[in-house]
Amino acid sequence: MLEEVERWLSERSWSVTDRPLHRLLAAKSATGQSVSVVLPALNEEETVGDIVAAIRRDLVRRAPLVDEIVVVDSGSTDRTSEVAAAAGARVVHRDTILPRLPAVPGKGEVLWRSLLVTDGDIVCFVDADLREFSSDFVSGIVGPLLTDPDVQLVKAMYDRPLGTAAGQGGRVTELVARPLLNMHWPQLAGFVQPLGGEYAARRSLLEQLPFPVGYGVELGMLVDALHLVGLDSLAQVDVGVRIHRHQDGRALGRMAAAIYRTAQLRLARGHLVRPALTQFERTGDGFEPRTYSVDTEERPPMAEIAEYQARRVA
Repeated sequence: MLEEVERWLSERSWSVTDRPLHRLLAAKSATGQSVSVVLPALNEEETVGDIVAAIRRDLVRRAPLVDEIVVVDSGSTDRTSEVAAAAGARVVHRDTILPRLPAVPGKGEVLWRSLLVTDGDIVCFVDADLREFSSDFVSGIVGPLLTDPDVQLVKAMYDRPLGTAAGQGGRVTELVARPLLNMHWPQLAGFVQPLGGEYAARRSLLEQLPFPVGYGVELGMLVDALHLVGLDSLAQVDVGVRIHRHQDGRALGRMAAAIYRTAQLRLARGHLVRPALTQFERTGDGFEPRTYSVDTEERPPMAEIAEYQARRVA
């Protein structure tokens, strides 16, 4: 590990207990910063309501840390929108945001569009499939942004159990993302959960970043933020344990391919190959190939979008 990263680990890795809630509220009042929480959601009716309710109870009613909770529904076919609204979130459908630009499937697409329907100086992203959710996930990663003006982006770090096996979650992280970061961007080798979906950043940073539309968004954002603002502007906070729905092996393969492609684009922006991933599924006639495109379209920095510029002027 680089000496720079060892220093960063000691100076920019914290615990949620390092910043008590009363300190965060005082910092928020002193700086006048506002906080938006965004949950990208697709068919998450079983979990999204509990997450929204916990944030609203702990960080809106009991302690006014969060100014808005927005669930961006990316085309759910279940009751995700109704459950989220009943729990107290403002629900916006992905396709109603920036309608002149047809939406494409993908988590990064939803996060990118969320900048147009939120107002917070600090934007906090939380995955909508978390179970046994604690509002510490939000207060933990928002905290350094409220108290330290030099910090621009904060990732949550946590244990990720796989069933009853402690520390065995995050398979794509360990098999794909961590090797890529250590080999090509060793300054980022200190991040415990580089692909984690819980992170917060200043709007002034997010609006300058391109957003991979799919699963590569977390890796792409981390790499691009490093180049834009430097390692010391990035941080991580230990929030405990993350429990969520795990995907099957084929889905993880597609995720891994998209992440690899996101890294590839950043290593060689002129790369024009449109790669595909072929996987196999047993049928009555043997193994049948299934081929998926893993080309990762990216959205430009939001600051370049006319509608966003107009909103800032208004």
